[in-house]
Amino acid sequence: MFWILPAAFLCSAIAMLIVVRSADRHAHWSADHDLSGPQKMHVTAVPRVGGLGIVAGVCAGAGLMMGRAGDLRTDTLMLLACMVPAFGSGIWEDFTKAISPRRRMVALALSGLLGVLLLDGKFTHLGWPAFDALLASHGLMWLGAVGAVFAVTGISNSVNIIDGMNGLASMCATMMAAALAYIAWRVGDDLVCGVALATVGATLGFFVWNYPRGLVFLGDGGAYLLGFIVAELGILLTTRHRDVSMLAPLLLVAYPVFETLFTMYRRRFIHQRPMTQPDGSHLHTLIYRRLKRGAEGSTRANSSTSPYLWLLNAVAVVPATIWWSNTPALALSLAAFVLVYLDLYWRIVRFRSPRWMAWRRELPGAPEPLEKA
Repeated sequence: MFWILPAAFLCSAIAMLIVVRSADRHAHWSADHDLSGPQKMHVTAVPRVGGLGIVAGVCAGAGLMMGRAGDLRTDTLMLLACMVPAFGSGIWEDFTKAISPRRRMVALALSGLLGVLLLDGKFTHLGWPAFDALLASHGLMWLGAVGAVFAVTGISNSVNIIDGMNGLASMCATMMAAALAYIAWRVGDDLVCGVALATVGATLGFFVWNYPRGLVFLGDGGAYLLGFIVAELGILLTTRHRDVSMLAPLLLVAYPVFETLFTMYRRRFIHQRPMTQPDGSHLHTLIYRRLKRGAEGSTRANSSTSPYLWLLNAVAVVPATIWWSNTPALALSLAAFVLVYLDLYWRIVRFRSPRWMAWRRELPGAPEPLEKA
C-alpha cells in the first residue's frame, strides 16, 4: 500500500515541473496578476494552477489502487467522481477568474452530496448517546447526510482560507492526510489509507515547487481538492468504523476551521464588516507582517511565516493521531488548541509576541496594535 505515496509524488512533481518551466507561455491566463489585494503576499505574477499537480498525483495513486480487484476498485472510482465538482469549480476559477464564490460553494456542496449518495459518507454517530439516538431515528436520518454535506463544504472552503503563504495550506493538508492514513491503517481501511497516502505524495510533489520560492501556487482548485479529500476521508472513517471518534477528524482540521470561524466572528462583530469581505488580519497575515519588518524581501518573509503555522497545526494533528478513539482526550485537545490559537493571536495583535518567534523585539514607541481585543 505504501508504494502509492512515491508514485503520486513523482506524477505530481513532474506535472508541476512542466507548469513551472512553461509558465511564460500560459501566464496570461494561469498566473495570479493581482498583487494589490489585502491577502496578496507575492510580488510577481505566479501560476496558481497547483491543483493540476495535486489531481495528477491523486489520480496516479488511485489508478494503482484500482488495479486491485473487489470493492476497492469501485469505491476508489466513486471517490474520484465525488472530487470532480470541487476540483472543477476551483480550477475553472483559477483559469478564468470568473466563477462567483456562491457557485463554488454550490459545487463543494455537490461533491459532499455525491459522497453521501455514492459512498454513504454521512454522520451516523457522534459519540453521545442522545445524539446517536437522534441520528438513528427513521424520521431524522437525513440529518447525518445534511451534516456531512455542510462539513465537506465548510472544510473545503476553510483550507482555501489558509492558503495565503508559500507551503502553508499544502503542508497542513499533508499532515492531516498522513494522520488519516495512519488511523485508517490502524483500523484496516484500505480505501481511506490508500487515498490518504496518494494525497500525501501528490501534495509533497507540489510542495517542492511551492516552498520556499513560490514558483507555483496551490490555487482554488488545489485548495478545494485537498479540503474535500481530508473532509470526505474523515467522514468515511467515522462512518465505516465506529471505534474512530467523531472528534478525531474534527480535531485534524481544527486550524483551518477555527481560522475560518474566528475570521467570520472578527469581521462581523469586531470590525462591523460583511463576513465575506477580504481583509489582512488572518493569523498568517499578521505573522507575515511582523516578519517582514525584519526580513529582506517579502518572499523570504512569506516562506518564514509558514513554519509557525505548521507548529500550530501540529498542536491539533498530533493529539488527533494519538487519541483517535478517545473522545474525552480529543475534546480536551480541541479546547487546548482553541486556547493556544486565541492566546497567540492576542499576543501578536498587541505586539507581545512569544519569545520563541523569530521577529525582532518591539521597540519603545512601536505603533498601536492592529486590532481591537
